[in-house]
Amino acid sequence: MARASVNLLHYGDRPMSMSGPGSKWETRYAGVDGFLYGTEPNDFLAETARDLAIGDVLCIADGEGRNGVFMAELGHRMTSVDLTQSGMAKAAQLAVDRGVDLVTIVADLEIYDLGIECWDVVVSFFAHMPPPVRRIVHTNVVAALRPGGALILEAYTPDQVGRGTGGPPSPQLTMNLEALTEELAGLIFEHELETVRPVVEGSGHTGDGAVVQVVARKPA
Repeated sequence: MARASVNLLHYGDRPMSMSGPGSKWETRYAGVDGFLYGTEPNDFLAETARDLAIGDVLCIADGEGRNGVFMAELGHRMTSVDLTQSGMAKAAQLAVDRGVDLVTIVADLEIYDLGIECWDVVVSFFAHMPPPVRRIVHTNVVAALRPGGALILEAYTPDQVGRGTGGPPSPQLTMNLEALTEELAGLIFEHELETVRPVVEGSGHTGDGAVVQVVARKPA
């Protein structure tokens, strides 16, 4: 029987999903009848993940869980982390509906402990954060990957702002290869691309998107 539950992590006396950007996303996920970004995985993840050996995988900023559930369907031992209770509740239900196991954690990635050399793969899709937070998270991702482990990432670039097809309103919240190369120091980039491609994922992403894609591996 599939198992999934929502684990809310508290730091001090404050659940991180209840303030700051978390409140915005709580409202967005809770206010949608269904899934804001659909229930199917990101196209780039679907293309890339099928070649991975089965292992322990962490999906960061996993929203409503579509990517974490997909990886679980491939047989990986899955954990999804997001800032929102409503998103992770949908993820847990989707996992049960699809008949897979998924550990879901509600936490702020700025202070959440990803661990040291404990993940074979980290998945990051459209995990847009202020640059200081993003640098912390990416440093933690590098440390959390096991030797030989891989990061699979896609995010919007500054060119996405103003397109009206999804993504953050500010270029500061986007990513590009130059910044990612610096922030992910210690990983070897096996795939790196900035491009414009159709991104059609539910009502949240609808149309051509300017994206950066990375597959980067920690030396064995």
